[in-house]
Amino acid sequence: MKKIFSQDGKTLLHIICRRDDLEIIQKDQFGRVDVAPDDQFLQVAALQLNEGKTFKPHKHIFKEGPKEIIAQESWVVIKGSVKAILYDLEDQIVSEEILNEGDLSMTFRGGHNYIALSANTFVYEFKTGPYLGQALDKKFIE
Repeated sequence: MKKIFSQDGKTLLHIICRRDDLEIIQKDQFGRVDVAPDDQFLQVAALQLNEGKTFKPHKHIFKEGPKEIIAQESWVVIKGSVKAILYDLEDQIVSEEILNEGDLSMTFRGGHNYIALSANTFVYEFKTGPYLGQALDKKFIE
């Protein structure tokens, strides 16, 4: 798993997690690996489940949170491949990564761009919400 930090090394900007990474990371007794740190709004975990594995039924509850939030985003490549171009807090490219089937990117801070590298590429995109429109969600990098 690759963690990309700001130039001062203090702010986690991005994580690249490859499907192969998850096979060597120590899982807990439930077959779960928390990929995102607990202090981020975007939470991502990988679960390795055997047939019949289940969990106690549950629902999530509202909790108090910070007043100012930022949209955090994750892409999971299901089919094909994608080039992820990742930016730091000063809008400079810090990494370019090729994501293949089963790979995942997470952006907590900084910018990103994605380019599909193969026909019929299919990804899942996850973002924190609520979405209140483009003007309140993003600023374009020149």
